[in-house]
Amino acid sequence: MSEQLSTRRGDSPLLQAFIDNRTILVKIAARITGCRSRAEDVVQDAFFRLQSAPQITSSFKAQLSYLFQIVRNLAIDHYRKQALELKYSGPEEEGLNVVIHGASPETSHINFSALESIADALTELPERTRYAFEMYRLHGVPQKDIAKTLGVSPTLVNFMIRDALVHCRKVSGNRADSFAARPAAAEQRRA
Repeated sequence: MSEQLSTRRGDSPLLQAFIDNRTILVKIAARITGCRSRAEDVVQDAFFRLQSAPQITSSFKAQLSYLFQIVRNLAIDHYRKQALELKYSGPEEEGLNVVIHGASPETSHINFSALESIADALTELPERTRYAFEMYRLHGVPQKDIAKTLGVSPTLVNFMIRDALVHCRKVSGNRADSFAARPAAAEQRRA
């Protein structure tokens, strides 16, 4: 699929050089970033930067050098940013052990109790309903793939997920009602 890009008559020679050499610029950026889609992002950033760049009226070779330098610098910046993000990101499991500052022990207990009740509610479900719910909600597997695995229609998978969600809400709602009733009962005993 070839790209046909053109500029208006009023556009600068530098912009025309950019458009004429876009594929080369993407290749340069891809060598640095290691990914063609990231390289496309870099070249797009370079294009926006050219909109505010000073007009270069020197030779075509100087214009190309200027373009290559812009793309190279942006690609290096992008690569460094990506490396920094990878350095400070970690596996999802690490996030489970993060201490929430400002959360009271009571709030933590309520949250953990709610999670336990939902886990218990899931064990009450039929095996394939629980499987469909967990694969869709926790692992992000598309419903059509779950349907193929279970040998059922995608519509049935949709209903199983809905039934599991309704069941979890019902169980957690009953649990919340029992929590709300406890303080009221304690108040009545004191009176």
